[in-house]
Amino acid sequence: MSDIDKAYYSSADGNAPFRGLGSLLRDNIKRLVPYSSARDEFKGEASVFLDANENAFGSPLDEAYNRYPDPMQYRLKMRLSEIKGVPARNIFLGNGSDEAIDVLFRCFCEPGKDNVILVPPTYGMYEVSANINNVETKKILLTADYQLNLEGIAEAINEHTKLIFICSPNNPTGNSINRDDIETLLANFSGIVIVDEAYINFSRQKTFIQELTEYANLVVLQTLSKAWGLAGLRIGMAFASEEIIEVMNKVKPPYNINESSQQLALKALENVGQVNNWIKETLAQRDRLVLNLKNLDFVVDIYPSDANFILVKTTDPKGIYNYLVSKGIIVRDRSKVDLCDGSLRVTVGTPTENDQLLAALKEFK
Repeated sequence: MSDIDKAYYSSADGNAPFRGLGSLLRDNIKRLVPYSSARDEFKGEASVFLDANENAFGSPLDEAYNRYPDPMQYRLKMRLSEIKGVPARNIFLGNGSDEAIDVLFRCFCEPGKDNVILVPPTYGMYEVSANINNVETKKILLTADYQLNLEGIAEAINEHTKLIFICSPNNPTGNSINRDDIETLLANFSGIVIVDEAYINFSRQKTFIQELTEYANLVVLQTLSKAWGLAGLRIGMAFASEEIIEVMNKVKPPYNINESSQQLALKALENVGQVNNWIKETLAQRDRLVLNLKNLDFVVDIYPSDANFILVKTTDPKGIYNYLVSKGIIVRDRSKVDLCDGSLRVTVGTPTENDQLLAALKEFK
C-alpha cells in the first residue's frame, strides 16, 4: 500500500487505535454473570461426585459418559498449548470455528446497532452468523487479485464497526492475504480483527498466533477439521488475549465440547508426524491437479492456492458440475459467488480420488 493510502486509511472516521475491551463489549455482556456448573465450582480430586445430578450407575456405552465433560477442556488446551506455543489461557475451544464466530458476535456486537466488515469472496458463515445475531454487514470486495481493499475498508468503518473478518488462506479463493495489509488493520482499527486460519497448515505463510502479544485486538481462528482430519468431532480454536478469551468463556454454553470429542482429539494430537505427512502429500497432489487441469480446453484459469483446495475458472461451471455429479464426483460450484464467476472449487483428494476426477474431466465435452 502506498504512503498516500496509508495516510488516508489512518484518517478514516472512527478509525482510532485499539483502546481496550471496555468500549467494545456489549453492556449486557459486561454485566453478565456466567452459568456456574458443578464442575466449575469444584477444584481438586475426589472419588464421589454427587453434585451434578448425573446417573451414578453409569451409561449403556461406558461409565465415563455418565459424567459431564470438563467445561474448560483443560487437558486438551494444555496439549494444544504445547503444539501451538500459546499459553492455555489464550485458547478458546468451540463446537467448530462456527461457534467461536457466533460467540464473538454475541460478545461485541449490539443487535440492530453495530456492524461488521466482511471482504467477499470469503467464508459464508460470517454473514450467516451476523444475520442470526441481527448485525449489519458491510461488504468490501477483495481486489481483482483477491487482496484487501484497504481504502474501501477505511471508508466503511464508523463508530459502530466492531469486527473485521479476514480469512487467510481465503475460502473459496485459496490465496493468502497480504500480511502487511492485515497488520495495517490491526494497528489502526479500534475494534477486533479476526484472522481465520482454517487452512494455515497448508500455507507457506506463517500463522498470526505469534502476534498475539503485539496486537491486543487480534483473534486467530484455527480448526482441527482440515489438516488434522477431525471434521466429524467439531473442534474449533480461537487464540486471543486472556481478556478476550475470558469474555468468550463467559458467553459459551457450559459444556460445549463433549467428552468423546475431547478424548478423541487428545488421542489424535499425539500423531503430529502422521498429520505432517498428510500435509506434504496433499501439497504434492495439489500441484499434480494444477498441472493436469491447466491443460484442459475448458479450464480458463487456476488461481494460486495456499490451501487444500483449488479454485478453477472454467467455460461451463454448471455443465461440468452436473457432469461430475453424474460420475459420482462432487466438487463445489462457486460460480455465483462474488468475483468467482465461472469457477469450481475442487478439494484435493487422495491419489485415487484425484485420478478419478482427472479421468472424468478428460472425457468431458
